[in-house]
Amino acid sequence: MVSPSPPADSSTANANSPRAGFLVCGLGSLGQHCVANLKIFGVQVSAVNLARPEQWEIPQLPDLLDHLVIGDCRYAEVLEQAGVKQCRAVLLVTENERVNLEAALTARVLNPNVRIVVRSDKQNLNALLSLQLSNLIAFEPTELAALAFALEAFGEELLGFFRIEEHRFQILRRQIRPEDAWCDRRRLYELETRNRRILRYRPFGHPKDEEDVLNAYSPSSQFYTWLPNVMLRARDEIVVVETETERPTSGRQRLRWPQGAGLRPSRRSSLHLLWKKLWALHGWSDIERALLQFWQASYQQQIKRVAILCGLTVIVLCLLGTGLLYWTSPNSEMRLQDAFYASVVLLLGGYGDLFSDLVPDVRYPELIRLFSLMLTLVGTAFIGVLYALLTEKLLTLRFEFLARRPPVPEQDHVVVIWLGRVGRRVVSLLEELKQPVVGINPEALDAGMLPQLPLVTGDIAAGLGKVNLETAKSVVAVSDDEIQNLEMGLMAHRVNADCRLIIRTYDQQFSDKLAQLFPYAQVLCASAISAEAFAGAAFGEHVLSLFRLYNQTILVTQYTIEMGDTLSGHLLSEVAYGYGVVPIWHQRPNKPATVMPSEDIRLRPGDRLVVLATIRGLRRVEQADVAPRRWQIRVEMALTNDARFDGASELARVSGSDIGLARDFMTRLPAIFPAKLHRHQALRLVRLLSAAQVKAQMVSAEETLGR
Repeated sequence: MVSPSPPADSSTANANSPRAGFLVCGLGSLGQHCVANLKIFGVQVSAVNLARPEQWEIPQLPDLLDHLVIGDCRYAEVLEQAGVKQCRAVLLVTENERVNLEAALTARVLNPNVRIVVRSDKQNLNALLSLQLSNLIAFEPTELAALAFALEAFGEELLGFFRIEEHRFQILRRQIRPEDAWCDRRRLYELETRNRRILRYRPFGHPKDEEDVLNAYSPSSQFYTWLPNVMLRARDEIVVVETETERPTSGRQRLRWPQGAGLRPSRRSSLHLLWKKLWALHGWSDIERALLQFWQASYQQQIKRVAILCGLTVIVLCLLGTGLLYWTSPNSEMRLQDAFYASVVLLLGGYGDLFSDLVPDVRYPELIRLFSLMLTLVGTAFIGVLYALLTEKLLTLRFEFLARRPPVPEQDHVVVIWLGRVGRRVVSLLEELKQPVVGINPEALDAGMLPQLPLVTGDIAAGLGKVNLETAKSVVAVSDDEIQNLEMGLMAHRVNADCRLIIRTYDQQFSDKLAQLFPYAQVLCASAISAEAFAGAAFGEHVLSLFRLYNQTILVTQYTIEMGDTLSGHLLSEVAYGYGVVPIWHQRPNKPATVMPSEDIRLRPGDRLVVLATIRGLRRVEQADVAPRRWQIRVEMALTNDARFDGASELARVSGSDIGLARDFMTRLPAIFPAKLHRHQALRLVRLLSAAQVKAQMVSAEETLGR
């Protein structure tokens, strides 16, 4: 816990009174990245920290801060000096959750309307605070970053997945093959359906380190950089978002998930295998070899070995005692079964019952009496051991069932090094994706924690030799020590150069250097990934999830449309192509939701909209920075009267113009429709007009103005 400190030292504050729009409390790794992301929006940012940072992960960060206050953010005086009463949002991202929550309460008292974004993993408490304190949202950086690590480990095909209510969304990357049905037969716009949208397209041979230039008019460097009428060719690469409704009984999956790895054989199959081995024995040498193999195989099962040894000893002693008592009995009338029962009595400690000096009727030789005494002592000891083992087995049966873990997968599995909070979350996500996974941890996990996870414990370096690293698919090093992550990652790469290597770091500069030196590794700075979600949430948006696309973070962001905001009254096509975001979910108040909604929907107050956006896309929405509309439609002629009517309807629907204006326009052909459109919007309108038997073409608005 951070020790309390006195109010801020006024000597550290600027002379000017702060009027920052946003306040960041805690300048650790996460806090510094939050400041950098907020400055992308061009806003004023102040910060509070307990002491002046000794190291700046982002060298230019001191120049980006408009005001820095040194003090404890839990004190009202410190927050007031930092300008909390004039702030639009406060980000509480210190490493101490109690400090964050106390500061949140203080900030709410000082400014009842301020937006509060808290770093906390207390999910129940976060939910309760959100109900009691309006305009508050809590994130746990671990949850946000773990998804990125899991997706990198899964492979290059699946880039992201998330859920919105009962729908599951997947971000998939695919390279077109010559035998694919799409190859040389489909244009890009033909791939888009009610359950699919194209996010990215890279033609074969296009340099991956250069920005796409197919559509230089797109406001986004990620989305709509492609032209919809491009024909798909072999070895082209596309990235799409797909959705399907989750049904508990549905077994359909779009991806071919690895199945069955790491499962234990059934009891029936084990007995069948044992019977086959017994049937194959052909002599004493085979039996001797089989017994030796069984003994070596069960070496680690100490309880079973001791129980078998004790049981065999008791049986041998019982048979030996039966024979000796029968053959040496002074009473010739003693039956064999009587000798057997006498041996059992001796093994159960009944020497005094058979050889009491008070009952001298039957006299056995002294050697037999000595053997009988030994039989009682040995039998009592061994039977006591059996009782103890049985008692231990009964007491630990339920725990043993929980602790039993599957064996290490043979191939195509993911190795997760260090099962801390991030590692356990990565494992859970990979198990949800049906991906075989094995964990390496210094200590054993609780029996009920990740019970289906194959686990190797002890020394981490030694554990790498026990997880079939040569055939592993990926290695994820996510310990709290970034140097150890690098060391374990390099050791794994030396054994298997073909596996994907994902390394967790905490310093962006260190991450950049590693990425340059080791291009085969995916080096992810958890703070940098999470900070974009914190920055987006500071503006009032709800970040549902995130994923990585070509080394850039994509935020799954939910908007609630309000009167007068930058989205109200716009068509979804204008939102998509004007701001460079991808709408994937739309819902009217008290109406069913629409997945992959039509571009022709006009947003109204109260609507709920979920989009895929970069941090710069969120900035464009926040600042109403709409890309200019550079295209118009020139309509040459309508082939029929019905075409004239249908053409007017398409013009009005796609452009958002008045239907009366569109119908009047269709009576004065040829002409250029006055509404200006974005490029994708104009190309779609031309296709729709052509389907309605109306001849039209797209023209540049600049050329039209020049005429």
